[in-house]
Amino acid sequence: MSDRVTSLGRALRPLLGALLLLLTATVLTAPAASAAPPVAAPVPAATLTEVTGFGANPSNLQMYVYAPAGVAAHPAVLVAVHWCGGSGPAMHSGTEYSQLADRYGFVIVYPSVTRSSKCFDVSSPQALRRGGGSDPVGIKSMIDWVTAAYGADTARVYATGISSGAMMTNVLLGDYPDVFAAGSAFSGVPFGCFATTDGSEWNSACSGGAVVHTAQGWGDLVRGAYPGYTGTRPRMQVWHGTADDVLRYPNFGEEIKQWTDVRGVSRTPAATDSPASGWTRTRYGGTGDQAPVEAVSLEGVGHNLYAWGMAARVLTFFGLDSAGPAPQPQPTGCRVTATTSAWSTGLTASVTLSNTGPSAIDGWRLGFTLPSGQTITNGWGATYAPASGAVTATNAAYNGTLAAGASVTIGYQADHTGNSAAPGSFTLNGASCTLS
Repeated sequence: MSDRVTSLGRALRPLLGALLLLLTATVLTAPAASAAPPVAAPVPAATLTEVTGFGANPSNLQMYVYAPAGVAAHPAVLVAVHWCGGSGPAMHSGTEYSQLADRYGFVIVYPSVTRSSKCFDVSSPQALRRGGGSDPVGIKSMIDWVTAAYGADTARVYATGISSGAMMTNVLLGDYPDVFAAGSAFSGVPFGCFATTDGSEWNSACSGGAVVHTAQGWGDLVRGAYPGYTGTRPRMQVWHGTADDVLRYPNFGEEIKQWTDVRGVSRTPAATDSPASGWTRTRYGGTGDQAPVEAVSLEGVGHNLYAWGMAARVLTFFGLDSAGPAPQPQPTGCRVTATTSAWSTGLTASVTLSNTGPSAIDGWRLGFTLPSGQTITNGWGATYAPASGAVTATNAAYNGTLAAGASVTIGYQADHTGNSAAPGSFTLNGASCTLS
């Protein structure tokens, strides 16, 4: 018996040796588990959430995401970019894009600057070329993260921004024309206008409206950000106030020159109308809601022109409202009483908002325009943004629900240059209120 066992062992040795070599080779060539890329997971629904570790991020941006409870299958993605001194959460609370996302099912990315200026880099050579580094690279990583987490529709990625965010919108569409379908810029400047080579974030010539190029010259700056790209270029919508004293009004015309050239359409408007009092809207290369280029000029309005209701028009231009015309305000009824108490250069204002509608209001935003020369320095009962011009007062955490027949009183302190009157009209969540 022992001789048979010994013989069997000798016969198995070559086989066991071969198996050992095979197992060793498998272990050596198999990829390490830690090398697998992290899988993006959706964030909590209907909650602004910070996401970390989202990918390449050379300028240390923060990423905030808002996904509605009813997020669409293969949703569109909107990148909403804040102003100088702002943040992703401020852009979230100061605009109505999240409410529109609740209605239409798209996902919002709010990039947030961490550098001390809280301004986006739209001037460095790195920012003005595809994959060059700085903020655009980080924002592209954010889009990639959302695409992985939600199976987003890569043909429906859009950007919008205010002031510094508007300038970044121009930059993003220039750097990544294959990523964005369209953009909307409120009080911005053309791509490349703010370019500097000395490390400065500010370009006084551009901000003052003194940088002028031919349409082709502006277009060449955009095309130079991604040399060799021959695909479709994004559509662009631009907004500007004629009284803008931060990024002067001539930049509006230069943006039109740039994007009509980029899109290869005539600078002669195909359609001109006035969708609201004091507004002039021109469309280039088409007459419909999704023209290649759309420009809206606001007569007598300063730099802080963004106001409640404009986001709905942005969605119409993007085609994200699914029905064509801009979404209409939800049925509401409201009454406002506003008084001021003034002294030589300042005033305090008391504003009482009453819900005269048939049902409770869950979350309110009161819109109004301050008289010329007034600037809010302090406020209570609400968050006020911006400090002058067309202002939106957003409810505080403790007074956001307003029952039918109920009222809430808020107020603010402001500087003035002679006109200490209260605002002459108010809107509640986009619907006009009566005055008493």
